[in-house]
Amino acid sequence: MPQYVVSIQHPYTPSPEEETLHRNVAAVSEAMRAAGVSIFAGGTQNQPASAKSPRPQLDRPMFFFDAPHPEMGQPAASFWVLEVADLDEALSWGRKAALTCRASVEVRRC
Repeated sequence: MPQYVVSIQHPYTPSPEEETLHRNVAAVSEAMRAAGVSIFAGGTQNQPASAKSPRPQLDRPMFFFDAPHPEMGQPAASFWVLEVADLDEALSWGRKAALTCRASVEVRRC
């Protein structure tokens, strides 16, 4: 069966709703496990300032910036690797994640 990555994209904005978002992500994760489609689930500390961005430089040592890479766009906050029958099933889980978490979601085949 094909595998897909479903990732939640949202900015880090500390708020009272953050705890609700964490519960919603946990609920989606549990539903995926219960359906037997979850291969792996993970997430990041959502503070972009905690990121380290290595930048290769020719003829010099690697340099690490203490910030997210500006060209990367919105970072993934949480993600799942799913093993499902097809893209339609992956998109179905993506819809559930987007609605439950009230956040943008991206679905890609691995």
